[in-house]
Formats: sequence, structure tokens, C-alpha cells
Amino acid sequence: MAGDLALLAAVSLLSAFQQSHFARLVGKSRMKHKVMPPAVTGAPEFERTFRAQQNCVEFYPVFLTVLWIAGWFFNQELASLLGLLYVFARHKYFHGYAQSAPGRLMGFYLSLIVLACLTILGAAGIVNSFLDEYLDFNIGKKLHKLF
Repeated sequence: MAGDLALLAAVSLLSAFQQSHFARLVGKSRMKHKVMPPAVTGAPEFERTFRAQQNCVEFYPVFLTVLWIAGWFFNQELASLLGLLYVFARHKYFHGYAQSAPGRLMGFYLSLIVLACLTILGAAGIVNSFLDEYLDFNIGKKLHKLF
């Protein structure tokens, strides 16, 4: 069974490493700009780095939830591919925001699109699962027969 979830687990682990890396960069920025905890204000460069990391943390539970639901109920390969795209989008977001506030926008919009796609796939998978379980109607099988 664990092999059935290997792609989702790998993307989840990669994203956890990314979150740790972002936290480490905030720590380095604290030292560089002499902003000692618990302070969260200081040089604009530090504040942008701190906000970028905090925003990534705020979206992280949503990402993990929709990644696993889309992978489990719809398609693991597609969900994992979208998960990798999300990790890339968050990389662009974090580093763009650290440079300038407008620099975050491309990564932010891309990550929202990926989250929306994962949410839609997860919802479609859940609906199909309910239809199959309670009405003996599987949309995936019906579509497969058509094509």
C-alpha cells in the first residue's frame, strides 16, 4: 500500500524541506539585519522575507490537504505533478517577495491556480467515489468506455 502513495509522499516531503529552507532563510535574514526574536519588524528586506515565509506557512495546510485528496480520490500522478508545480510556484513567490513586494505576484497567482486545480480534482474524485459507492455509477468508467 505504501508504494501506492509514494509520489504523494515524495512531493509532501519535498515541500516540507522547502518550508524548512524558507524558515532557515528567515533566520539568516534575522542575523544579517540584527532582528532578534520575538521581534518581527526591522529592515524592509527582513520584513519581506519574514512575510513571505509566513504566507507560505499559512497556505501549507491547504496545499497538503488538497494534494492528498486529489491524489487519493482522483489521480496520484496528476496531483503529484501539480504538487511539484506548487512547490515551484512557492519558490518563485518566496524569492520574488524577498526581492520586492510586487515580485511575489507571479508565484502567488500560479500557486492559487494550482490550489484551485487540486481542489477541483479532489472534489471531482470525491463526487465520483460517492456516485460509485451509493449509486453504482462511476463517471470514470463511463468516460473510459466512450473514448
